[in-house]
Amino acid sequence: MEILINAAIPRAFGFAKFNTSNKHRSKPCTIRCLRKNDEVNGLFEVPSQMSLEGHDHMKMSQSPESDPDTKQSEIWQHFSEAQRNILYLNKQRLMAVEELKKAKREKEILLDRIEKLEEIQAGGGKDKLSILWELLLRIDSMVLKGMIDTGEAFDFRRVVMSSNAMLVDVFFDIMQREDVELLAELRHLSNKNRRNGFHIVHICTEMVPVVSVGSLACYVTGLSHALQRQGNLVEVILPKYASLELDEVQGLQEIEAEFYSYFDGQFCGNRIWTGVVHGIGVTFIQPILYSTFFTRERLYGYPDDFERFSYFSRASLDYIVKSGKRPDVLHIHNWETAIIGPLFWEVFVKQGLESTRIMLTCHDFGSQCLEQPDKLALCGLDSSRLHRSDRLQDNTKGHLANILKGGVVYSNKVAIMSSMYSKSSIIHSLSHGLESTLSLHEDKLLIAPYGFDKFTWDPSKDKFLPENYSADNMKGKAVCKVALQQHLGLTEHASVILVGCIFSEVSDVDLENLKEVVLIGSRRDVQFVFMRLSKVPSKNTSMDSFLAEIKDENVRFIDKCDESLSHLIFAGSDIILCPSFHDPMLQAPLKAMRYGAAPIAITSFGKRIRSVVDHDFQGTELSQFLNTTFAYLSLNQALDEIEQFHAVESEDNECNKERLLMGCRVL
Repeated sequence: MEILINAAIPRAFGFAKFNTSNKHRSKPCTIRCLRKNDEVNGLFEVPSQMSLEGHDHMKMSQSPESDPDTKQSEIWQHFSEAQRNILYLNKQRLMAVEELKKAKREKEILLDRIEKLEEIQAGGGKDKLSILWELLLRIDSMVLKGMIDTGEAFDFRRVVMSSNAMLVDVFFDIMQREDVELLAELRHLSNKNRRNGFHIVHICTEMVPVVSVGSLACYVTGLSHALQRQGNLVEVILPKYASLELDEVQGLQEIEAEFYSYFDGQFCGNRIWTGVVHGIGVTFIQPILYSTFFTRERLYGYPDDFERFSYFSRASLDYIVKSGKRPDVLHIHNWETAIIGPLFWEVFVKQGLESTRIMLTCHDFGSQCLEQPDKLALCGLDSSRLHRSDRLQDNTKGHLANILKGGVVYSNKVAIMSSMYSKSSIIHSLSHGLESTLSLHEDKLLIAPYGFDKFTWDPSKDKFLPENYSADNMKGKAVCKVALQQHLGLTEHASVILVGCIFSEVSDVDLENLKEVVLIGSRRDVQFVFMRLSKVPSKNTSMDSFLAEIKDENVRFIDKCDESLSHLIFAGSDIILCPSFHDPMLQAPLKAMRYGAAPIAITSFGKRIRSVVDHDFQGTELSQFLNTTFAYLSLNQALDEIEQFHAVESEDNECNKERLLMGCRVL
């Protein structure tokens, strides 16, 4: 259209005065105006200067009496009509430009919508759980702002808990609108839904991937995912540490409302932050008056740890009540939040939480937190009621209060994490002074094995391996061994036995026992690969001395955290040395079996390297297999059996091979 306009304008205004001296004849110039339906509007020919001159001369010769003014009038009539058509074209052009801009805006909106939908479908953006959690956190914000009461908030959460895909689409479209509009939709739907599943709130100090120190972080995230897949609603409350990985939090925002919690005889202000972590709703509590509680370099290990975590525990319960939550289960973890048990039953149970129950998970009885009884008053507890032998009084040091013991006594269920030991062994041998308490409450104790990430640690799909393999086809393991040897500059041969060892800190490994292991292997030309999983390489005198004393060309030490290399070590090793079979953090024994390597525990009994485990443990198939197959297997025995793999095939050899590879199938 612009081409037609540009072509028409210069001709329309280009009529010159008649030049009678021009004897040549030119073709007429045609102007066509096209409407939307492609019909020609005002089709006419504009004579050129020469044609007008010739035409006039012809007319005059034919009709000498013709009036020249008439001819001039006709010409200007054509000119006026051309002007009208040009104006029409300009008007149409402006309309077309506006329509183009409108279409462009609609296209951008559509592309943005498509992109968001693609992100949801691909799992890289806001999935269903993330959208629902943003909605739930908005409900918390409405309560704190005073827009709704706790009863209405409970009804709204019920709506969300029973939501389906259609409801998610509805709220996805209005999520960015004001609270008033969102509130109207919630009230419209609140009477049309029924509740499904349980509402579980974790009150804890760690969660992968935002803050992690030990096995608790992986446990909280993994368990939350598993429970939500079963139709339950799970959320997490954490302290707002200064060291949080906030990039992992989707939609992080501060609730613009005042929130106070009780501590040390006064109500203290807090800032509340909310967001979604891998589809799980997370609330962060940030103290204002006690602002230094969670701004420190480390998470644990300070003289005022009891004050820090009792403040957080009390603030979490105050927040739950203030926001109108009525969870079915409050899940607390280790001594750091164990004080919630006594707080709940002594202070909070009658504040709308009558149907809530407490579950305590304990990862280690070695840390219990012993404090002066009068410190219990900091978070609002009456020490005169609680400092008794059947409550928080320590079993050994009677003048002190035992916080973990209080969690055991006041919880409805207590889960003890162990993949290797029975309830009886934990009570009588591993309770660290809590034997009488655990025996009294034995009926509510549960033994739970540590979970294992089968998706990340799977040799048949592992993206870090040069060739994948499985228990049914182990050819790829030999390829991985040669690749590991090549990477580390070791002799490249699949028949050479390779022993790997991965640990977190040097203190986790008995270097004297490790030296004995290397000496045993060096006499049999065994290759060793040691890796310390540290994000920051550090100088360690004992390890330097250990390596200097060995001086073996078949030994390699990697002092850095390398995820791809750690996978290759498990895949390329025939044997994995484990600091302990009870290894909730690294889970080296489980990974070793998964990758077809024999796990051997580094515990010295002369020249036998073995681990003493629980004979009466009735756990999972995996733990039973680990106990019966590798518990008393020495390094020399393992080397003998692996060497047989390279010898003449025999029925006995196949039985031994099947025993070492069974772990792949069990996992």
